[in-house]
Amino acid sequence: MADVLVGVVVFPGSNCDHDTEYAVASFEGVRPVMLWHNEHDLKGAKAIILPGGFSYGDYLRAGSIARFSPIMQEVIEFARKGFPVLGICNGFQVLLESGLLEGALSRNRDKKFLCCQTNIRPVNCATIFTDQYKENDVLSIPIAHGEGNYFAPSEVIESLEEHNQIVFKYTNAVGEVTDDANPNGSLKNIAGIINRQGNVLGLMPHPERASEKLLGSLDGRPLFQSLYHHIAGV
Repeated sequence: MADVLVGVVVFPGSNCDHDTEYAVASFEGVRPVMLWHNEHDLKGAKAIILPGGFSYGDYLRAGSIARFSPIMQEVIEFARKGFPVLGICNGFQVLLESGLLEGALSRNRDKKFLCCQTNIRPVNCATIFTDQYKENDVLSIPIAHGEGNYFAPSEVIESLEEHNQIVFKYTNAVGEVTDDANPNGSLKNIAGIINRQGNVLGLMPHPERASEKLLGSLDGRPLFQSLYHHIAGV
């Protein structure tokens, strides 16, 4: 049986593309394929990942130029057809700029770039990205961003809550959602959200940097495993 292909988009300024490629390739039966920003070919991928980094140098604002790249025209259409798209850190920012997710990300509360280990908790384990987690799991996953402060109008937040679209929240080490555990000031401690259709997920923490013991945590691995189970039908 041929390997299932997962596309990893590479923008000028991406710096987590090969980390993501490595994490994807660690699963038997799945193979990453790198997709350059100025291409229009998704190369048969069954899922797309937008990795972290600083696409186009984060000029204007994070993700705003990447949204207009040729490859994103294809990714947007791919997502609208119901196929899985995952955005990590800068990839989350690109998804918001593309209108595939609602809300925006602004400068961190303390106006400082943050690079540290954080705790998050999956609060919706019924998605194609999280069904290998349990809702009482407390995950140790790193962040590395300067613009991770999620906000949206109150009616959008209410809709996200009503439709169970908040997928990850920042917590303390025992899973409590507290302001002290919120590294960047995100409303409701939001670390990741999904679209209404359930096929587009964006999150600020880096699961690809928590995918093997050598990195200090395996807590990001079930996210990739969940996605692989979905696209491979296993």
